[in-house]
Amino acid sequence: MNHIKLGQTDMTTSVLGLGCMGMSGMYGPSDRAESIATIHAALEAGVTLLDTGDFYGSGHNELLIAEALKSAPPSRRDSAIISVKFGAMRDPDGGWSLYDARPASVKNFLAYSLQRLGVDHIDIYRPARLDPNVPIEDTVGAIADMVKAGHVRAAGLSEVGSDTIRRAAAVCPISDLQIEYSLISRNIEEDILPTCRALGISVTAYGVLSRGLISGHWQKAAAGAGDFRAISPRFQAENVDRNLALVEALRKVADRLGVTVAQLAIAWVAAQGNDIVPIIGARRRDRLTEALGALDVKLGEEDLMAISQAVPKGAAAGERYPAAQMARLDSEV
Repeated sequence: MNHIKLGQTDMTTSVLGLGCMGMSGMYGPSDRAESIATIHAALEAGVTLLDTGDFYGSGHNELLIAEALKSAPPSRRDSAIISVKFGAMRDPDGGWSLYDARPASVKNFLAYSLQRLGVDHIDIYRPARLDPNVPIEDTVGAIADMVKAGHVRAAGLSEVGSDTIRRAAAVCPISDLQIEYSLISRNIEEDILPTCRALGISVTAYGVLSRGLISGHWQKAAAGAGDFRAISPRFQAENVDRNLALVEALRKVADRLGVTVAQLAIAWVAAQGNDIVPIIGARRRDRLTEALGALDVKLGEEDLMAISQAVPKGAAAGERYPAAQMARLDSEV
């Protein structure tokens, strides 16, 4: 497993990260034992970056990661880099409301995350979204205070635009921007990615398989109750056929190279720069094994051209979130 440095920090991470959100809902039921086994398998394969949010399963995900780390070999446990998002507010019924990134709330959320994870510090701490009522300088400044106190190693950002990135970076060093980036979600290429590179900020890319849509495994009407994809525009009847047609075009390229569609999609993201870390949302060991195979896929110029012809930029049908959520994304302004 190769490693890269995260931004201007002293941390290095594996070139693939493991996103743990799906182990606590969002994509339907998951198996706890299999989730823990998947985290163990990722650590054993050399994956060091584990991404979570304190609101994933309303704390369930952090407790799950804590259980997995506690039962992992010490050498693997100690190598783990834990990235935590905070600020999304939920209710007892699992509903979502607004975001809270006030300085006092930052420290309160952090205290609970440290307890649930069973650690004395969190490696990367980041607001899940921009709180429109709180200047980003105040939010990041509170994280910087926690860095100085030893409770956090580095500040990160998530789903914010270039102006917010610059303002945050003026307060304290930013390790990475976590943002959706895939063959069918390429908006960051216009302005956000160049801004990150100008400031020496890494990108940790989630949604590299667009929530399974471009994995090569997705079938129509596969989203059940409690699955975000049931309300995601790209999975709706008027869009999904067009998007799956893109997948079939991509499959022809993958077949020619002797790899799976998922491996090709992951490899494409990784090929966009050595400052980009794809986060793989595997919640089963077989999917993790497939994703890890992307590390062996080397794409030449002809391959990249063939991929672009199969899935042209901007070809996806539907937005990546419902309209109400898109309106709250600073990264889409």
